[in-house]
Amino acid sequence: MEIIITVFFFLYGLIFGSFFNVVGLRIPKGESIVSPPSHCTVCNRNLTFKDLVPLFSYVFLKGKCRGCGTKIHWVYPVMEVVTGLLFAFAYSQLGFTMELVVALLFISLLVIITVSDIAYMLIPDKILLFFLVPLIVLRVLEPLSPWWDSLIGAFVGFGLLFLIAVVSKGGMGGGDIKLFFVIGLVLGWIPTLLTLFLASVTGTVVGAISLKRTKQGRKTPIPFGPSIAMAAIIAYFYGERLVDWYVNLFF
Repeated sequence: MEIIITVFFFLYGLIFGSFFNVVGLRIPKGESIVSPPSHCTVCNRNLTFKDLVPLFSYVFLKGKCRGCGTKIHWVYPVMEVVTGLLFAFAYSQLGFTMELVVALLFISLLVIITVSDIAYMLIPDKILLFFLVPLIVLRVLEPLSPWWDSLIGAFVGFGLLFLIAVVSKGGMGGGDIKLFFVIGLVLGWIPTLLTLFLASVTGTVVGAISLKRTKQGRKTPIPFGPSIAMAAIIAYFYGERLVDWYVNLFF
């Protein structure tokens, strides 16, 4: 039975992942997520049911638009699969608990900001504010231990990123700073510091690889949101174990 429920969470994740792609691509441009209906951005053909089945349509259409043959961006299927896997994993770890609701909302936020940051190098305030309110309510109903860890985490996350932005004179985006406020609220202060560390390591590695592949060593902007999102997921599910491992190893 547990396997069946986990599969359902994966399928729900695929569906929500498809919707999150729409949100992440439209909200930063000030567009409605309802109108106009989903369409090819090249030939403007409205997509039918055959085009909109998460993941399976991409595979069936061989990654191309059925109308004009334009390649469909890899972000669409990847984020659908990632969301499906994370939803299923969250259920397998947390079961039907209040914390599962926190996890699903947190995952949803991180998926959406990853899409928007990859597409536009932007993490919209609208998205952060939309998720902030229910996450605050949930952290009141399902608090961390101790309960004030959320408050400290939020201010530590915001304060550190703000300080980095000031010292680096704009090296950190405003969206990243606000995102860390939300991350701190959900995780608490120690996992938030771990998130910053993991995100910095990941971002450095990705930046080095990108720089090496870029012709003549030209610098190109790299979105930091995906690194933050991946680090936050790791810290959410494994932060306590990683911190314990580190402490036992060196102290």
